[in-house]
This record gives sequence, C-alpha cells and structure tokens, in this order.
Amino acid sequence: MKIGMVCYPTFGGSGVVATELGKALASKGHEIHFITYNTPVRLGSFKPGIFYHEVRVSDYPLFDYPPYELVLASKMVEVVKDHELDLLHVHYAIPHASAAITAKKILAEEGITLPIVTTLHGTDITLLGRDNSFGPVISYAINKSDAVTAVSNDLKIETNKLFKVNKEIEVIHNFFCPNHFKLLPDEEFRKKISPKGEPILTHISNFRPVKRILDVIHIFKKVIQEKDCRLLLVGDGPDRTKAEQLCRDLKISHLVTFLGKVKNPIEPLGISDVFILPSEAESFGLAALEAMAAGVPVISTNTGGLPEVNEQGKSGFLRNVGDIDGMVIDLLQILNTPESITAFKAGAKKRSENFNIELILPQYLDLYWKLIK
Repeated sequence: MKIGMVCYPTFGGSGVVATELGKALASKGHEIHFITYNTPVRLGSFKPGIFYHEVRVSDYPLFDYPPYELVLASKMVEVVKDHELDLLHVHYAIPHASAAITAKKILAEEGITLPIVTTLHGTDITLLGRDNSFGPVISYAINKSDAVTAVSNDLKIETNKLFKVNKEIEVIHNFFCPNHFKLLPDEEFRKKISPKGEPILTHISNFRPVKRILDVIHIFKKVIQEKDCRLLLVGDGPDRTKAEQLCRDLKISHLVTFLGKVKNPIEPLGISDVFILPSEAESFGLAALEAMAAGVPVISTNTGGLPEVNEQGKSGFLRNVGDIDGMVIDLLQILNTPESITAFKAGAKKRSENFNIELILPQYLDLYWKLIK
C-alpha cells in the first residue's frame, strides 16, 4: 500500500503515534508519505519506504493568519497524484481531517477516489469540542471520513456526546514499539541524579496546566518526608517557570532535576523507578504506557483513557484528580520495600504488552484493506 500520513510533527502523543505507525508500516513493506510542516521528531534518520513532504506556508498580506489548512489540502492533492497513494490517514479532526475532505473533493473532480481514515487523539475533541465555533467543522470532518478511529473508549464516548456523529467510531488503542526499549539504562546518568541510589520519581509532559505539574512537586515534597527520593522532570512548557519557583519556595530545588525537552523519552524512563501523571485530562496516556513499557509503575489520575491503560494495584495506582495525599500513599506503598518495587515494575511491564504494536498494527492494516477493497 501507498499511504499518506498527516500529523503534527511535534513531541505530542498524536505526532508520536502517527510517526511510529508510519515507521512500523514501512518496515512491513508499505510506502509511507508524511505530509506536514516539519520533519516529525520521532522519524529519525532515513528509512526505506518513508518519504517526507513539507507543507510550506507563505505570508500573504490578505490574511491575518497563514492559511495552513488550504495549503495542506493542496499538498495532499499534489502528493496523492504524484505518488498514486491508496489512502490518507490523518491524525486530528482539524485541521487535518477537514483539509483531507477538501483534497478528496478536488481529487474526485479528476476521477480519483481517495479513502480517508481519521484518528481522533483527544484535544481535537475534548478541548476544541467545547468551543462552539469549531463544532460544525469537526462534525463534518468526522462524518465525511471513510473510517474514524479513537485511541480510547473514553474518547469515543466523549466524541459521540459532544458532536452529531453518524459514523461508527472504531477504538484502536495507542501502542509502544518494543525495539525502542532495548537500550540499557545509563548508569552514569542515574548516578548524577541519584548519587546514593535514591529512588527516582519521574514526570514527562509538555508542562501545560492540564498536566498539573505543580501537583507532581507537592506529591514529591510529601513523599520525601517519609523516604529519600529524587525528582526528574522532563519536558518544557508554560508551567515550567511556576514549577521551578515552587521548588524554590519549598526548598527542594537541590533534589529536583529539570531536564527540559528530550527527543527520546525512553532514556530518562530507563533510570526511573516510578512515573507520576496527575493530569486533569488524558484521552489515552501515551506517556504512562511508555513508562510501563520501560518497566516503570505509574501513579496517575483515573481520568479519560488512563483507566484503560494503568491497571489498579498491578501496573500502579489511580486516584481522583487533585488527590495529592492519596497519590503519596500509593507512591510510598510501591517504594515500601525492594520487593514491592520489583513486583510493580514487573506488573507495569506485563500490562504494557497488551499495547504492543505487533497487536495494534494488524487492526490498522485490516481497516486499510477494507477501505481499499
């Protein structure tokens, strides 16, 4: 198959999933064409069967904002015709699905039939869905797609609740690629953060308010009153300054490492003992899954798709949003003894296998073949 993959090229979950899906498909002999405004961060070096097409947006005096959606639709038409693509798989309802619908109509005028698969990832529904100005376009993009998938059952329910959807939504969960987890832990890196072998608690996100990074710091402050630990914060974003100031106010800056953005989050996970994800909303929780795949138990909220990923008492624990004291109790239970840490690490690893890409990839391939045939 020749597949056009349209996504955001950033560190966010949707971009990561789209890129890893494309790489996995290429490894099976399919031809993948990424269509976006920058090289996806997870794409890495050249790989056979993978091509990248840049969407370039110029500044036009007529527009206050660059018309990315229109340029994207034109680029889709160009790539489909030049490379005779079999289908487009777009990640996010707007602007990607709506642009794909426009491209599909243009191609139909030339006698070209192009199936479109739209995957819903979360904020295109949970955030934009609550803005009435986007509602009609999102509904239209979903209903006019040839197939629609959601990354969790919770997201499917939310989509049907918020929009007038007359299209069946198939749930295909996010996944992890086991090849990425074969790296040995960097012991020198660990020693710099944890000189005496103290347990390392880790959080990885884009530091937006919805991730509740300040909760992570308050949890850590309470945990170290009972057990000596270190905190590793990976990522960057609008709440980083607040987080750094809170560490100063609580006088724990010497125990906290702000690592900033990293291209490969598997490396910090390799030296972590517990992963903390107290998000207010998560459509799936890819960061939690990658932590579990690295053998790191997860303390998370029970919101969105997280209960579909994190198994209570096995791969970690779930608490209500804002329940800092409850998360402290759960963390201390995991860290109680070396045996409990080992058991939860094994439980996290075992649970993650339900989301191995080798189990998820056939679901996408079945969907593609049905549309093409």
